Amino acid sequence: MTALPMFPLGSVLLPGEPLPLHVFEPRYRALVRHLLDEAAAGRPPEFGVVLIERGSEVGGADQRSPVGTVARVLEVGELPDGRYVLATVGVRRIRVVEWLPDDPYPVADVDDWPDADAAPGMAEHPSGVSSEALASVHARVRRAAALAVELGDDAALASGSLDDDPSLASFQLVAMAPITSLDRQHLLAAATAAGRLEALSAALHDLEQVQQFRLAP
Repeated sequence: MTALPMFPLGSVLLPGEPLPLHVFEPRYRALVRHLLDEAAAGRPPEFGVVLIERGSEVGGADQRSPVGTVARVLEVGELPDGRYVLATVGVRRIRVVEWLPDDPYPVADVDDWPDADAAPGMAEHPSGVSSEALASVHARVRRAAALAVELGDDAALASGSLDDDPSLASFQLVAMAPITSLDRQHLLAAATAAGRLEALSAALHDLEQVQQFRLAP
């Protein structure tokens, strides 16, 4: 268990996914200064990101998800008025054990939470997540994203190849899919890569039905 600075947001960060941030609130400026001190000391500048399920990310008084992702800072820029712009990336999943007092920014005791069937470097998990299954879902995600763009939804084309690690690849597929934040959170919290891929496939089935209905003359 580790005490980790936290940045609750109104969106879901997934392992392997980039996250640009514009930091203007005083408490999160303090968090960035802490991260800069960590980097100067040779420690990884990392913080946790969790979804705000109810409430607002400005000013506190929010309800936060117990499952999130560690973000690692890649680049920091300070603006003349003291605001910061950050380039970060999700690196691993966490579970929140307990929220600690904000002093001055949110902090929580967290545990790393790797997929139960994770086996880095293997073409297939013990649970049966094969490269063929990943490729099949990848093709469906690309089609769904392309249709979402065609329909004028707030979506982007799914591009890029999948990681060789099936666990990370399953998160990449979730990141590419044109699904809601609640769906992303549900898939982030899947205990295994196999379960995540199955749940994503079901979500894609529902999405495909809606898209076909919208495309019908």
